[in-house]
Amino acid sequence: MHFSSLRSTLTDAGFTVDAIDALWGAEAAAALHRGHRLPAIRATEGRTDTLATLARLLVLGLPVPVTDLPALDGLVRIDGGIAHPLLDVRPYDFTDATGPASWFIASDLGETALGHKIPEGHVLGIGGASLTLSGLMIGRPVASVLDLGTGCGIQAMHAARHAARVVATDISARALELSALNLELNGIDGVELRLGSLFEPVAGERFDRIVSNPPFVITPRTDGVPSYEYRDGGMVGDALVEHVIRGAEDHLTSGGVAQLLGNWEYRDGVDGLGRVRDWVAQTGLDAWVVERELQDPALYAETWIRDGGTRPGTAEFERLYAAWLDDFAARGVTGIGFGYITLRRPLFPGTPRLRRFERVTHALGSGLSLSIAASLDAWDWLSVRSDAELAAARLTVATDVTEERHYWPGDEHPAVITLRQGGGFAREVQAGTALAAVVGASDGDLTIGQICDAVAQLLEVDGDELLGEVIAEVRELVFTGVLIP
Repeated sequence: MHFSSLRSTLTDAGFTVDAIDALWGAEAAAALHRGHRLPAIRATEGRTDTLATLARLLVLGLPVPVTDLPALDGLVRIDGGIAHPLLDVRPYDFTDATGPASWFIASDLGETALGHKIPEGHVLGIGGASLTLSGLMIGRPVASVLDLGTGCGIQAMHAARHAARVVATDISARALELSALNLELNGIDGVELRLGSLFEPVAGERFDRIVSNPPFVITPRTDGVPSYEYRDGGMVGDALVEHVIRGAEDHLTSGGVAQLLGNWEYRDGVDGLGRVRDWVAQTGLDAWVVERELQDPALYAETWIRDGGTRPGTAEFERLYAAWLDDFAARGVTGIGFGYITLRRPLFPGTPRLRRFERVTHALGSGLSLSIAASLDAWDWLSVRSDAELAAARLTVATDVTEERHYWPGDEHPAVITLRQGGGFAREVQAGTALAAVVGASDGDLTIGQICDAVAQLLEVDGDELLGEVIAEVRELVFTGVLIP
């Protein structure tokens, strides 16, 4: 099946994100994002122009008259002069390190278009998790990338923009079929698709980069509980994420980086991030794990049962709900964490390992991929410098950092000083007077040691003591991108 002509058809029709949002308006677009298509249906009723017809057919999943439709070979089934969609197809706009781009992404029809819950072999389109991972993906040019569990192929397509060769694997033959369609539909070369579970299709191979939105959802292994290929890895609890972390080391080149999303369990007082730390400890990898969210077992079960198309209030929902809660109770699960995992195979043996495990639950800024890459560079820079060598360095404040001061009425000195990072992880740092002064004077002209001496004179304290007080905080600010070497 060839889709270059289909790409031209969609492009000529102006089938873009902006055009479709304008077609039915912001209110309907927001409702559609929440899974409700009625406002968009009402906004397009009676429209017979090509854009409206394509949007009703391919985005809303509605049948349309063949007379209103351009050629869409492979995307529709014709029955009595009516075209019925076979796939969901949506425009997708983004900007990465290479620049802006627009694609068309095909996936299986969702619950609303099908009129019933999705089948277990469903291939998901672009969702929140896939957007998150593509936003984290380091975009520096590399020779090879492995996309582990490619689904509709979106991460492999992103990787192909900065990698000479991409291998994309999936346990689902249907997922690879749709990945191939999306690659051809968007004219993307250099991606090899392989069928198999996790690292099995790439045994003995190494890659400069691994990206994975693996099927990390924790699902009871109970008879009668559906197992969706796009989200359920077939292992008990969070064992699949542990398996990917442990397996990454054997498939990364020296200096190679793996980036993935995952869930991890909190069990009877055992910290979830602590469990991830134990998995990492069995490897020689650098690791930076950021927990973004923590859900209780009941909310987690509700979320994923509804995700599969089973509606609350039905007997089926209650049956599945009980199975989920029974599974969590049997294993002592008290919470489920979600977050980002960055792993790296060290370039030089014997250098200090990065082992950072943190919770960042506030809203993030833009440019996360750049921030992650810069922090890895900063770690390499910091790890070979003693405190004395760091004190001899000249640093500058990042351009996205601002300072906020709060005073008690009438006081000369601030009660609270906050350094705010505008982009990346958008960190807020509570700084003491000395640290704030050191950061404020870091313009690249003086060394940290010289700045500390000057600040110490102003504060009438010992310079060496002040340096000793702030040097660990300066090290942290370099890693997080507040201060730049």
